[in-house]
Parts: sequence; structure tokens; C-alpha cells
Amino acid sequence: MSKESLELLTRGTEEIIPEEAFLEQIDSKKTLRIKAGFDPTSPDLHLGHTVLLNKMKIFQDLGHEVIFLIGDFTGLVGDPSGVNETRPVLTEEQLNQNAETYKQQVFKILDPDKTEIRYNSEWMNEVHPSEFIKLLSSYTVARMLERDDFSKRYKAQQPISIHEFLYPILQGYDSVKLNADIEMGGTDQKFNLLLGREVQKHYGQKQQSILTVPLLEGLDGVKKMSKSLGNYIALEDKPDDMFGKLMSISDDLMWRYFSLLSFRSSKEILAFKNDINEGTNPRDIKFLLAEEIVERFHQGLGEVSKGNFINRFQKGNISQDIEEININIENDSELLTRIIKESKLLSSTSEALRMIQQGAVKLNNEKVSDTKTTVQKGSSNLIQVGKKKVAKIFIL
Repeated sequence: MSKESLELLTRGTEEIIPEEAFLEQIDSKKTLRIKAGFDPTSPDLHLGHTVLLNKMKIFQDLGHEVIFLIGDFTGLVGDPSGVNETRPVLTEEQLNQNAETYKQQVFKILDPDKTEIRYNSEWMNEVHPSEFIKLLSSYTVARMLERDDFSKRYKAQQPISIHEFLYPILQGYDSVKLNADIEMGGTDQKFNLLLGREVQKHYGQKQQSILTVPLLEGLDGVKKMSKSLGNYIALEDKPDDMFGKLMSISDDLMWRYFSLLSFRSSKEILAFKNDINEGTNPRDIKFLLAEEIVERFHQGLGEVSKGNFINRFQKGNISQDIEEININIENDSELLTRIIKESKLLSSTSEALRMIQQGAVKLNNEKVSDTKTTVQKGSSNLIQVGKKKVAKIFIL
């Protein structure tokens, strides 16, 4: 593997365990089996998911076998990682519908001819009870309670359902059935990934190396990108919407997105930072990021979206130095009219209502027609009133 490929593969990673074994694997001439699992708990993939998908694509380009595992069975259990209460269980029908959208969207990044798509229901629906008992004997309750989120819930006397203990063991069994050499996941998956090594050892299989990546912050720059928080950029977003959302992120967050989402070299990114230090407008560097990402998911439209963005804002005489405003709300959502008032873009909600009715309000570059439109807690929103009043508003 070239030095450039290794740098791109490991850039932005949180941990590689065990690192020495991982480096030996990728330096060998063996074709490795690279596994990453995705539970289809929502219908859309977003840029947060692509942090892993980008790594899979690099492995794919290096000639390794990439397995996109759809957790249609584990999705019935629900991943307890990073939560303080039992997740609601989705129906099999919901999971299957979401899985179909995953299959369509994943090939916006991965090569369909080089991707092995698997469902863990393939083997879990066939597991004999005696085999299931053998699987469960691979780990103890005491070790399971060492897990940080389980430990906190147990000490706080919050309920932990028995089926939640099964999830990391089932994920480890996936690695056994797929004979995974390397498994990747977000930092919140570290416990599950390490347990996968234990389950493989229990079955006499060579233990996988693991690679963890950070969780990508959403448009607000605070919480991880999530559809439920409304701070996400979906792979299915229209090119102009995607471009506009990327341009709405803060200048500081831009470097995080470059590190985790861009295929540019670290040398190029460092050069961009130097350009800004020497006086280049950060907006111009953000243009490069937004154009690259839009081009990846909408081939041939990256530059077009840039032109459309400039036409909407620069030629509309809207200042490019957009004010950033933080607004705290008590509930999960708030009426757009009240946000416009609180941000002082207009002096009253009645004035905001009137401007919406006149078609003079845009939310994230889309004209608003419904006076009951709401914005979600944890989201970042570009709000424009008339031709010259515009602000980037973070809902906290």
C-alpha cells in the first residue's frame, strides 16, 4: 500500500486496535474481508454514514472485499450504544422498507460490482437453539455490565432489557459468519467491535482488527448528525439543497468535514488552511468542499450548484458575512415565525406571518408557504427574510 493510500485510509480515524496487527494485514498481499454493519432504523443515509462508507471505498479501491452488512435482524433488537433507555423496537416491515433504500443509496459511494451486500437474518433465522446457547456462553453478565452505558443505567436503576445484552454478541457473531478480517464502526461502537474479537476467539477464528471513526457533527456543530435532530444532510437531498446546507456550516466545522468527508489529501487541506491565514476568504475554501461533496452524489452538478448558490446570494446583494445566532428553545421544535422574531430578523410574529404569506421567507434556500412551519432543536438553519435580511440560526 502506498504512503498516500495509508494516509487517506487512516486520516480521521479515532482508534485502530490492535494497530500492529492492522498494519501487518494491510501490508500483506492477502485480500482482506472488510465489514461494516448498518441497522436500517431510518429510511435515509446521511453524510454521517459516509464517514465509514468512504473508508470502505478506499479499501475497495485497494482490491479488498467489502461487505456492507444490513442488520435487519439486529435492527429488531436495537443497538443500545450511546443511549440511556431502551430503544423502541421497529417492525420487520419497517426494517425491510428502510433496507431497500439503503441498498439504493450506498452505491452512490461504493462500486456495486465490488460490494458484497449481506443481511444478518440470513444466518440468525437459521440458528439452532443449541448453537444460540453456545453463542451466549461467549461472554458474561459481569463483563457486559462493565460497558459504560449499561453501567450508568444500572447504577441509576434505569431498566435494561435482556434483549439489549444480546445486541453486541449478535454483532460479534456476524463477524464469525462473515469471517471478517477488519470491522469498522463509529466510536460509539467500540464495545461491540471489541466483543466481536472475543466471539471470534470463542469460535476458534482469527480475531479481526477494528477501526473506529468519529461521529460526524451535524449542521449545528454540536450534536452528531441525526435525522431525528434535523441537523443532517441526506444523500438524497437535491444538489442545491445539499450545497446550501454545506455552506451553512461554521468555518471551524468546515475542517472537520474536510478531514472526515473529503478525498483530498492532508497536504491539500493544509494548503487551504495556509491560504486562509494569508487572507483568502473561508467562504471560497468552503465552496471547494461543498462542490466536491455535491459532485460525489450528483455527478456533473457540483459546479452548477455553486453557480446557483452565488446567484441566489451574491447577486441578490445579500452580505456573505452572514450573522450566526444561537436560540435556545424548551421543546423539540419551535414555530419558524417565533424564531424569526427571537432572532430579531423581524420585530413580531405577526410580521413574520405576513412575510411568509407574501412568499418573502426562505428556510435553507427553500421558499416557505406554510405559516405553521417549525424548526427542530439541534438544527442549523439559514433563514432569509426579503432580499437582504439573512442569518444562520442554531436551535439549541
